[in-house]
Amino acid sequence: MLSRMEEAKESELGNVTSENEKTLEEVVQALPSDAVNHLVSLGICVRCIFRVFGIEGRVYASPSLSPSVFASAVEQLPPTEDNNNNKHQLCTLCLGILQFTFRDHDGTILRNDDLPLLISDMVKRDGYHSDTFSLEVSIPPIILHNDNSLRSYMKIKYGSQPWFQERCISTKDALKFSLQHPLQNLLECKSTMGSFRIRLTYTASKDADKCLDNAESCKRRKTGECNLDGQKPSSISLENESSDCCKFMLEMPNEPCHFAYSCYRTPFYFGGRYLKYSRNVSQTRWIIDDERMGEASVEVRMLGPGRPFLVEVQNARQVPSELSVKDIEKKINTMENKLVRVKNLKLVGSHGWDLMREGEAEKQKQYAALVWISRPLKDEDLQHVSSLKDLKVLQRTPVRVLHRRSPLEREKIIHWMKIETIAESSQYFLLHLCTQAGTYIKEFVHGDLGRTHPSIGSMLGCRAEILQLDVTDIKMECFLT
Repeated sequence: MLSRMEEAKESELGNVTSENEKTLEEVVQALPSDAVNHLVSLGICVRCIFRVFGIEGRVYASPSLSPSVFASAVEQLPPTEDNNNNKHQLCTLCLGILQFTFRDHDGTILRNDDLPLLISDMVKRDGYHSDTFSLEVSIPPIILHNDNSLRSYMKIKYGSQPWFQERCISTKDALKFSLQHPLQNLLECKSTMGSFRIRLTYTASKDADKCLDNAESCKRRKTGECNLDGQKPSSISLENESSDCCKFMLEMPNEPCHFAYSCYRTPFYFGGRYLKYSRNVSQTRWIIDDERMGEASVEVRMLGPGRPFLVEVQNARQVPSELSVKDIEKKINTMENKLVRVKNLKLVGSHGWDLMREGEAEKQKQYAALVWISRPLKDEDLQHVSSLKDLKVLQRTPVRVLHRRSPLEREKIIHWMKIETIAESSQYFLLHLCTQAGTYIKEFVHGDLGRTHPSIGSMLGCRAEILQLDVTDIKMECFLT
């Protein structure tokens, strides 16, 4: 995933416009010929030479960038650079990344100047549709080491020149400059930060990694933070170090990186509220030893304004429009069985989780429970129950869920209760109550063998059983409209 800093840079790279662009010829003419000639002689590719001089933009996407583009600016190119045998010499700095040269998953070395076409074909083949894309590039540490080595070398060799600058374009950014404009044309979408990502991963050969480890170890032994006499390294030692680094870069295994590419979409979410009208539709799956136990849940319906929910959609091939979301809601609500219904369905970002979590701990839930007791209901029972406000209840983990929940004791609050009598029935009644989220309602009614106290049974001094349970309201602000 991209960090926030990388996301900002991605947007900045994507905003380079043609108005600020120079032609390839203008870029080449502005470069110092002696330095270019020297870099070419070191086996550095054209795009890497551009980035050494801090050049940005679409010039990287110019086709067939070989050292011959410097012919008009450089007095004499090294004779072996553009002959038939060395025309595709691997860059000693980027190891072929900016030459579109790589090893595929079979280890075969490929040079594909149509890399943007290769990527766009993959996107289309996988069925993705998007208005935007962003590139995620991963390169091996050896490339960064090479960049630092050459930067030190250039500073010592050309630091006094008026054209010299410390800034150097990274291999990642140069590759993005090389691919963004062609991909925008091929995919017919804009390169900017969005949910659709194209991931390019380069991995160095084992020999290159081993060589880097040896070089780092040698550097630590040679310099450290101080010399043996406790003094800081002198400018002469720094110059020697820089030369050694450049020598290391030229002598390291010159093998292309392994290349893999893929694309994906970051998750998006459907948010809304659901109502459940059937007591035989399971609220959640009950799994024991990887096996689903039964189809029905506790006899609970979800009524009233509904319960907030989020559905995460991973790696979707396209993001539905607002109109499509409304169609999805309509299809759910017109299903023949009419067991469930959704309200206020909409697309939300990851902030939907924050909305859910904010209300989770403090939310209140209201219920209507059909209760039976072992004796006739009395008038004083109604008065006693309705007089209780913010009743504190201690609940040990219920017996029915001990197989999947930790054995803990929790304090919960019953905010209010009232009893609604049922005509011609002295032992059945409806219990309406508002509780703190997470209260076990069944256990609050029957006591769970004394594991919940007080309970309706203990307060009325008789046996109490819950027969049916409906959730009538959930006091949370999210997805109400």
